[in-house]
Amino acid sequence: MSEIKQPKLKRLDFARAQLDAKLAPDILSTLGSSRDLLAALPVAIYATDAAGRITFYNEAAAALWGCRPELGKSEFCGSWKLYWPDGTPLPHDECPMAVTLREKRPVRGVEAVAERPDGTRIPFVPYPTPLFDDSGVLVGGLNVLMDVSDAKRAVLSQHLLSAIVESSEDAIISKDLNGIVTSWNAGARRLFGYTVDEMIGQPILKLIPADRRSEEDKILGAIRRGDRIEHYETVRRRKDGSLVEISLAVSPVRDQDGKIVGASKIARDITERRRLQEQQNLIMGEIKHRIRNTLATVQAIAMQTMRTASADERSTFAARLRALADAHDLLTSERWNKALMKDLVSRALEPFAEKKRERFSVAGPDIVLNANSALLLTMALHELATNAVKYGALSNKSGRVTIGWEMLPDIQARARLTWRESGGPPVEPPSRKGFGSVLIERTLEDQQGGSRVEYRPQGVVCTLEFPL
Repeated sequence: MSEIKQPKLKRLDFARAQLDAKLAPDILSTLGSSRDLLAALPVAIYATDAAGRITFYNEAAAALWGCRPELGKSEFCGSWKLYWPDGTPLPHDECPMAVTLREKRPVRGVEAVAERPDGTRIPFVPYPTPLFDDSGVLVGGLNVLMDVSDAKRAVLSQHLLSAIVESSEDAIISKDLNGIVTSWNAGARRLFGYTVDEMIGQPILKLIPADRRSEEDKILGAIRRGDRIEHYETVRRRKDGSLVEISLAVSPVRDQDGKIVGASKIARDITERRRLQEQQNLIMGEIKHRIRNTLATVQAIAMQTMRTASADERSTFAARLRALADAHDLLTSERWNKALMKDLVSRALEPFAEKKRERFSVAGPDIVLNANSALLLTMALHELATNAVKYGALSNKSGRVTIGWEMLPDIQARARLTWRESGGPPVEPPSRKGFGSVLIERTLEDQQGGSRVEYRPQGVVCTLEFPL
């Protein structure tokens, strides 16, 4: 076969190496002192005789092939298998080195793929060159194989990144350190209304309302320092003059030497999110108002029903309702179905800590409670604090209360809170359990939790375990 199948070839923009060698008839002896140099080079190099039998290869070639061909027997190329870039098998006797020896000319601009015995495929560009003796007789060939795996991966990554950027629903924009737009994706076109041609080379200030121009100086200043800006909420102006609320994330862009040369920013339209948030706030406000009204009605009915009860009993009942109302307030002020433990403890103890704040010690990790656990723990803490004021550590001037919580090493997400009193009057177990004690003990039984109250002489210790 006298010609390479050109339709199957892919020509690459690589620097074309020319090997101008004129060696003696015996290649092995001619390589002579050059063999050590070729063997040490980090690029794959091998030589053949005029018939195509491999007579020399260096370690870099063996590494590229993933095998060691037999000298004097393996022909044209040491690869286990060869393919064209489109996956078509490439016979060894049709490879670029075979063409070079057959046609006595260098072959350039061809790409092939070597398959190793383990199945790994390595794309490479060969530079086979024929070798002649002083009389012009072909004595063999020398081939340099350039592994282009990294280059192909880089091109693939670039194409993949470009596809991701272009298909993103968010506006993705890049600019230089002077604020001049250098890239503009489809998401930016949809969000702001400008086409690529209308924005490339234009200042980003084109999008910024006059009263917010100072923001750009702050953003560029942060980028020049190498800082990243996340979740920066602001307002920008569209092509039609309308304003849009956005959330910005801006990152510095560096060149190959690590020098900051610009910025990449992602802009997300948060108009709908803001609208939903306002709607949610209205709903939460209405829920809070109705809960308060309901509890106030319950309190009025209870006070009327309990008019023959003692003032202390009526006061205790009202305090429990207030604790329940505070717990609902905490839930509706956050995410309705979640509450932070530290916020819940602070809210439950607020009526008691107002005059005795220095006598409470509270510590624990950030834990988020579900709504049921938050309501039940609030009631339990209220009863514990009420009892401490009446009979325990807060009934004198020296007692203290320590509250701590931790995660439990369970498969299910659970936590433990410990209430510990000290420095109060000597404690004796009660002769009978009141409503508060029963409430504490039974608070979490139906929630896959548990409670334990110990009446130690030095102070009450209560342990509450609960799901999150």
